[in-house]
Amino acid sequence: MLVFPSITKGGFIVGGQYGVGALRKGGKTVGYFNTVAGSWGLQAGIQKYGYALFFMNKKAMTTLKNSKGWELGTGPNIVIVDAGFAKSFTTTTLKDDVYAVIFDQKGLMAGIGLQGSKISRITPDK
Repeated sequence: MLVFPSITKGGFIVGGQYGVGALRKGGKTVGYFNTVAGSWGLQAGIQKYGYALFFMNKKAMTTLKNSKGWELGTGPNIVIVDAGFAKSFTTTTLKDDVYAVIFDQKGLMAGIGLQGSKISRITPDK
């Protein structure tokens, strides 16, 4: 799973977001990534939140590992999971490539518009 514990998003007509996360496999951190997004539309506000991406098959993990930046919406299928569904994950309900669970939302952001985001591998400062 790839966990972004704190993403900051803000905007007024034009917006952006940024966060840093860790790829966890077998209880260990095996890589670091950032997520960057830009948006345009009827929007206003600022918020912080986190999300976790659960990779359900080898194809989804291969896409993440082999890309020079994975754009959400152009790689594996992603399903955004609400709190109710997250409580009922089973091997039969999890059939898509990647599941995203959003958590710890704070602040206020409202709007509708176009957004593009990219996840890229990074090497953190030592």
